[in-house]
Amino acid sequence: MKLKSAAVFALLLFAGSVSAQQKPAVPEIDRVRLAEAFRIGETLGRRVWKDWPDAPFAVLLITGEQEFLIRHPRPPEDFAPAGHDALLRSDVYFRKRTFDPALLATFPFGGVPTIVIGQAEKTAKKTSTPWVVTVLHEHFHQLQYSRPDYYRDVAALELARGDQTGMWMLNYAFPYADARVKERFESMSRLLAAALRAGSKRDFDARLAEYVAARRAFGAMLAPEDFRYFSFQVWQEGMSRYTEYRIAEAAARRHRPSKQFRALRDFRPFRETADEIKRKLVEELTTLRLDEYKRVAFYPLGAGEGLLLDRLDPRWQRRYFTERFYVDKYFEPLR
Repeated sequence: MKLKSAAVFALLLFAGSVSAQQKPAVPEIDRVRLAEAFRIGETLGRRVWKDWPDAPFAVLLITGEQEFLIRHPRPPEDFAPAGHDALLRSDVYFRKRTFDPALLATFPFGGVPTIVIGQAEKTAKKTSTPWVVTVLHEHFHQLQYSRPDYYRDVAALELARGDQTGMWMLNYAFPYADARVKERFESMSRLLAAALRAGSKRDFDARLAEYVAARRAFGAMLAPEDFRYFSFQVWQEGMSRYTEYRIAEAAARRHRPSKQFRALRDFRPFRETADEIKRKLVEELTTLRLDEYKRVAFYPLGAGEGLLLDRLDPRWQRRYFTERFYVDKYFEPLR
């Protein structure tokens, strides 16, 4: 009987071991990447935005066969537990893949603003360091979405036209191909690039005045609904692009990457990534075509405005969440 009991106990242990081994796990390279993003957000986030570390940091990682839910307080029922990950400091849940592996987005998932992102190799970012910075770009969206009254204020823009899915944010019929709108926007973008390149204070002040005047003229030519949509995109997506640069720059100056992250085969210093983001931003402002870029044209414009505001008045961020959606107002002096 003792031998029989011992055999049954050993069989149960073996079955439990096999079951544990069969549970999928977050790929090692993605664990290292995510851990780096979490560390940067926790240690440097407040240097870029005062309340940023208070935002949720839930991530749904899309791999080839599975999706892994990390740092999510309320996992949906179709996710099964995969165990606790000490490096990620989180319980991990998994399910069979349903999302596109190339996805880079943030939206409510299980009632929580969640970063839904594919692996670096499957997305436009391709390598580890730019991918980590993109995770932090998406993390800023989590701060936007989790602020009080965000959804109420978005609804008050009256741009959805009955759409309850949020897809209007992508599909709004802005007049991208209108010749006058296109010419004014592209001219304005080039003036913004010139202001960003300005060296002396005198040159900066002159370039800034030119840009602000062009910005006002552009807004005045738009229909009220179109101006609200443009303003919303600059505020939301443009400032997320700005934040992407600011956190990369902060990481370049103040963050020592972990040994595991530095050992990745595609590791690049954060200085290289920050400089590349800035270079591409100014280049896009001087070369973009509104009818080709469409809403994505508002990303570099908003990012450039954020950098311009940093130079004009370092206190401007205090207005960002209290005077939502109209970045042009931030060029006016604080009252």
